[in-house]
This record gives sequence, structure tokens and C-alpha cells, in this order.
Amino acid sequence: MKVERELLSGEARELLELTVDIADKELAPRAAEFEEEGRFPREVFGVLGEAGLLTLPFGEDVGGGGQPYAVYLQVLEELAARWAAVAVGVSVHTLSCHPVFLFGSAAQREALLPWQLSGAVLGAYCLSEEHAGSDPSAIRAGATRDGEVWAARGTKAWVTHGGEADFYTAFLRTSPDPRNGISCFHVDARSPGLSAGAPERKMGLRSSTTALMHFDDVRIHGDRLIGEPGQGLRIALSALDTGRLGIAAVAVGIAQAALNHAVEYARERRTFGRRIIEHQGVGFLLADMAARTEAARATYLVAARRKDAGQEFSRQASMAKLIATDTAMAVTTDAVQVLGGAGYVREHPVERYMREAKITQIFEGTNQIQHMVISRHLADS
Repeated sequence: MKVERELLSGEARELLELTVDIADKELAPRAAEFEEEGRFPREVFGVLGEAGLLTLPFGEDVGGGGQPYAVYLQVLEELAARWAAVAVGVSVHTLSCHPVFLFGSAAQREALLPWQLSGAVLGAYCLSEEHAGSDPSAIRAGATRDGEVWAARGTKAWVTHGGEADFYTAFLRTSPDPRNGISCFHVDARSPGLSAGAPERKMGLRSSTTALMHFDDVRIHGDRLIGEPGQGLRIALSALDTGRLGIAAVAVGIAQAALNHAVEYARERRTFGRRIIEHQGVGFLLADMAARTEAARATYLVAARRKDAGQEFSRQASMAKLIATDTAMAVTTDAVQVLGGAGYVREHPVERYMREAKITQIFEGTNQIQHMVISRHLADS
């Protein structure tokens, strides 16, 4: 099923056509094999980088693609419909560049952004810790100043691209203050003392490496402190609003892929002399899946348009993340049900889509956290 896109320019339509072409040729044929083997597809990110798809939402003046978020997110969705792990990687890279782009000094933007946005490198985002996931103010990994250098010690958890990235955007405690004691740093992957743990063995997104990152007296020069000391929590939460939109788009891509496969199967499979799509029990289920997927897409686009217009979008980002990821879980579960026993085996991709959908309800803030964010906005409005 082809998605009817709402694109306001010929350039955006050409970009989506390019994305679909690359996704069909470079992502879709590799996804099942790489997921089965848990193999990180660095060469695929190289292809996306060469095509300019790793830098879309950043301004052309700093080397980005200059695309509005409403277009960038639809690109992510198309990528996710072929290979969710790669789309998550693009979203994480964007998240990792966000602090320098918005909070970096003029000198940092000039020195770091052209490299971060070259399309040849990949970033990672080091915020969570094993005891500090939903509550980033509880992080303990810290950095102490030693003249012009900061010395970082501790361990960050659940780092996407851990051990694979070229740079890490790391949030480290620089004072005991629970709200204003965290700072943001740009850390080169080659820094002595920085090392990755063994990749996590995950339910889904197996080709997306997730690992602990150990900071063992890592020396970070003072000019790699992003923003002011103590500003890190504000930077992190700002970046997470945009990251939640990325995950919402990824979730819709997974849901759309599951819907497409289920519809195709239901058109071909016959029982009692009819295609199963003609049985109300299946046809109505597919109708609900289609409606939920369309609604989730509309929700993330509303939030994206607010961001593009310079309006407040934090509440809408949380709503989009909540609705899209719950939709992905429901639609992929229903897709398995439509296929019946065939949906439970790996010859069909819907069991993989179901496993991939689950994590979207957890990272970039669990959906319980999204409920908290939304309810707080309601209490303050």
C-alpha cells in the first residue's frame, strides 16, 4: 500500500522518492539477515550519508539538508518501514547533533557541525544510566574540572551505537545540584579511557548495537563543553522533544509495514472459498489497523508542523510518541493475528515487526513518562 504523502514542494516529493528508492534497494534486502545475525550495518549508514539523508533537519548554512521536520519525519517513516533499526540510528544521530546545533557556541558550531553533518560519521547519545533511565536528574557518571580539561568517570547505559559511533554526546554530573548539576559534552570516540561494553542481547532491533559506555578518566577539553556548566538537563530535555518525534515516525513506519504485509496476505489467503480479507472478522481488523496508522501519522505531523512554525511542541511531541508507539504495538500484534500461525514464524516479517514495536514504547521516555508530561501540561494550562 502506497502512503499518500502531504508534501508542499517538488523538492520534498523528490526527496521522498529518493528515500523510497534507496530504502527498497539498500535496506529492505538486507534487513532480515542483519537482524537475524545481530550485525551492525555501518555500510548502510554510509549510503544514507552520501545521499544526504543523515542531516536533513539541520540548516544548509551548517551543512545540513535544510528540510522541515514534517519532511524529515516522513523520510524516517519510509526508512523504518523497510528497516526499523536503521531508521532509529538516523534518529539517534540527529538527536546527538542537536546540542551543538542549538546550544553550541559560534566556535563550536564552526568546528564541530561540519564534521557531525558530513554524512560520513555517526553520533551516539549518552544520557541514561542503569539506575537513571526515566529520571535523568539521578545520573551519577561525572566530570571534574582539572584546569582547562574535564576528567570524566562512570558508566552510561543503553547507548545506541555504543562502540560504533564516531562521537558521543554525553551528559555528566559536574556538581551535586540535582537540577543544575549536569553538563553536556562532545566526546570523540577515540578518546583514551572511553570503551564500550558487550552489546546487549535484545528482543528486537538486533542490528542496532546497544551497549554500556565506560568513562575511565576520559579527558575532555574545556572547549567541548556544550552550553554552560549545569545546563545539561535543559539541553537533554530539549533534544528529547525532537527525539520523541523521530521515534513516533519510526513507530508509524513499523505499523505501516505490518499493515501492508497483513493486507497482502489477506488478499491472497483463502478459507471457506473466499479471500480472508472478505471475512468481516479479518476485514474489520485490517480496517482498524489502517485507521490507527493514519491517525498516528497525522499526530506526529501536527507536532512537526508546530516545531517548523517555531511554536511550542513539547506536549504534542509526547502525544505523538505515545499514540504512535501504542499504535505500532497494537497494529503489529494484530498483523500476527491476521496471519495466524504463519505470523508466528520467521518466514514472514510480522513477528519481527512486533518485537521491534515494543521498544518504541520504552526509549526516548517510556509511555508512562509521556502520560506524566501530558498531564503536567494539562495541569499548568
